[in-house]
Amino acid sequence: MRLTVFGASGATGTCLVEQAVAAGHEVTAVVRDPARLSRMPQPGARIVTADVMDPAAIAAVIAGTGAVLSAVGPRGTGPGTVVQDSARSIASAMRRSGPARLLIISGSIVTDAGEGAVMSHLIKPLARAAMLRHVCADMRQAEDEIRASGLDWTIMRPPRLTGKPAAGSYRTAIDRNLPRGLTISRADLAACMLALISDRAAVHRHVAIAS
Repeated sequence: MRLTVFGASGATGTCLVEQAVAAGHEVTAVVRDPARLSRMPQPGARIVTADVMDPAAIAAVIAGTGAVLSAVGPRGTGPGTVVQDSARSIASAMRRSGPARLLIISGSIVTDAGEGAVMSHLIKPLARAAMLRHVCADMRQAEDEIRASGLDWTIMRPPRLTGKPAAGSYRTAIDRNLPRGLTISRADLAACMLALISDRAAVHRHVAIAS
């Protein structure tokens, strides 16, 4: 399948590109600055320089794509709207160009559904009131944009991401978080996203994932 990956220069985006190419997909890796690529994708990935915040520019890039995957994430924990702005731009470009399948990364911080009492009543409220306040707001707005897009979306809600190698096994849940879901490797998150591309049961669903 032809795939387009946004945020391809980040750690999670790099995992997506590498795994997608290894699986035989035809991959377009969209980056704003090619110099930021942490390591070159495997041969077979096409690197395109474009600003994800410019719907007109990226509409041409995604034309003919079977699915779009976004690994665009917040830049630190300060005030910012990178996730929601990129989500809005990608959705607009997809409506112009035709592809309907979209998988995008949010975070488990946005909801308490499925959490245990300590996490939902103590830890996460404190996190949302303090260091993750802006990140949570940005992700929630991004989710609103995607749910209203009219696309065949899947929103991924991982907990803290790690750089560990893929374990090859992970837990998932639909429209709720996972108890004791504290971390997941970026490699396992990427593998899960690629596996969900053709899964119609994941369309219009929020997928939690954790080790």
